[in-house]
Amino acid sequence: MDLRLSGAEATAEERAAVDALLDPLLGPRDVDGRAGPDSGHEARGRRHLLLPALHAVSDAVGFLSEGALNHVATRLSVPPADVYGVATFYAMFAVEPRAPRVVHVCDDVACGPYGGEDLATRLTAELGPEGSGADACWVRSPCLGLCERAPAVMFQLAGEPDFSHAPAVGEDVVRAARGATAAAAADAAFADPGVSVPQTRSPRGGSLTLLRRIGVVDPTSLDDYRAHGGYETLRRAVDLGASRVVQELKDSSLTGRGGAAFPTGVKWDGVATAPVRPHYLVCNADESEPGTFKDRVLMEYDPFGLVEAMTIAGWATGCERGYLYVRGEYPLATRRLEHAIEQARRRGYLGEDVMGEGVTFDIELRRGAGAYICGEETALLNSIEGFRGEPRNKPPFPSVSGLFGKPTVINNVETLYNVLQVLDVGGPAFASVGGERSTGTKLFCVSGAVATPGVYEVDFGTTLRELLTLAGGLRGELRTILLGGAAGGFVMPDQLDVPLTLEGAREIGATLGSGVVLAFDTDADLVGTLRRIAAFFRDESCGQCVPCRVGTVRQEEALARLERGTPIGDRETELALLDDLARVMRDASICGLGQTAPAAVGSALALGLLDRPDPTTNGKASAWVPR
Repeated sequence: MDLRLSGAEATAEERAAVDALLDPLLGPRDVDGRAGPDSGHEARGRRHLLLPALHAVSDAVGFLSEGALNHVATRLSVPPADVYGVATFYAMFAVEPRAPRVVHVCDDVACGPYGGEDLATRLTAELGPEGSGADACWVRSPCLGLCERAPAVMFQLAGEPDFSHAPAVGEDVVRAARGATAAAAADAAFADPGVSVPQTRSPRGGSLTLLRRIGVVDPTSLDDYRAHGGYETLRRAVDLGASRVVQELKDSSLTGRGGAAFPTGVKWDGVATAPVRPHYLVCNADESEPGTFKDRVLMEYDPFGLVEAMTIAGWATGCERGYLYVRGEYPLATRRLEHAIEQARRRGYLGEDVMGEGVTFDIELRRGAGAYICGEETALLNSIEGFRGEPRNKPPFPSVSGLFGKPTVINNVETLYNVLQVLDVGGPAFASVGGERSTGTKLFCVSGAVATPGVYEVDFGTTLRELLTLAGGLRGELRTILLGGAAGGFVMPDQLDVPLTLEGAREIGATLGSGVVLAFDTDADLVGTLRRIAAFFRDESCGQCVPCRVGTVRQEEALARLERGTPIGDRETELALLDDLARVMRDASICGLGQTAPAAVGSALALGLLDRPDPTTNGKASAWVPR
């Protein structure tokens, strides 16, 4: 293959970073640096290593130079234009020189009003404008998944491990950014955000299930995990047999916890019975919905539980390999999962003969690099395969043609943890909690104007009021609650007795989504919140389809004009435009990002949340007056 490279050469450090990753995987290289014979089929078979190779360079040097991209293109026989296209798709990669120490400051809906903007102001004064600085710089970031400990930052460091910190104090952040904090001190002070599960029992008296090991079991110890019941469920699954495990999932009526709520047993059965081989399992751990952090807590403090659940899922559906795709902004979860996978493999819980039962299954961890769209299942598959994380048209669905064109099971983190509970108690017993399509327990990410933010586990059917009480009640007077995340909708104070089920939320025009419960008091700037949500979807649109690529931009522009009080025509004209944009994005976008991008804006307008008295007009109602 003629790659048509530019004349730029990689540095010795860049070459070493790439070669250290690829040499053990690809074997000896030929004279031009490629990995052995270079047929088209062999070249395509290496492309899935593109994202890890880009990470290797970025981790070592801090950015991706033209020479480094050329070297990656040569090693993998991928056209340099494709390598550049993938590198520029992800927010955590830079293709221009930048400071080796980068501070990502969350300014999203949970952190921005609770110190994120103040932190950005402090860092501007100390380090300079956003993105500037030779030794250290700062950039704005969408949600970092530490909403319960706002404000949050993440340090992306060349040649050192990344780490997150929350709640972030300006002085400490500046000191760490300048390198004054030694690595050991950074690990002690910053790396572990602390367990955010302020709960020991469910509000109705039951014991916790999904969270039962959080804060109890040492997340780095396989022995401690086993001492608390670890791997007993896998043994039980093997005793039951694969078909019986799938039937238990069907009997449980377990639905996906990522937002789509598709029946898990049906998905597993479709892949298990597919005649095409091999089958693949993918765990979607790219938790990027603003306000969501439940999967992070599970992965950081119960990593072996996810490894066990993936092993059960892989065995039951005929998969010998699973891919665990972890959000790039979760450095602690990534390290603990890597350690858990290594320990499980070493002790015979992963590999060619799991637990001596003749089961073959192994897990490969893949790091994302800052792209919300990769939470969409087909975009995630493209990302693993080494392409831009753009969604595919469906059908075919992943259960028919997924990863590498083979039948693929895709579940998110919380769904897989529920599998352990289904097999522990049995499908019918699991289904007896809640009802209809809302069975078992559900994790909710409670943040904002509540006394005790954190992850809470409740039975489906628990009311929103009960959940808020569990979180210590409200701080201030409640104005509204954003339910389901940026792609969700608003709930008013007179709707707090809604049962938290798929059906209950639908009855009030809302959605449970990813389990976000973000409370706003009467002092909250809802206009600013909606602008931030609109900006988030604008930034995160992959740009593949026109309705989303253009619609998210136009939506934000209309909100900005209304906020400034300079509508095109009048307010009613702008509102009609927003309604038209929402209809087009919902009906014509390829994937769920475009289809739900107008959801929160439409919900706020429908509920009149942006109409409030303007003190400059003697109390007459005036829309779009920021607080």
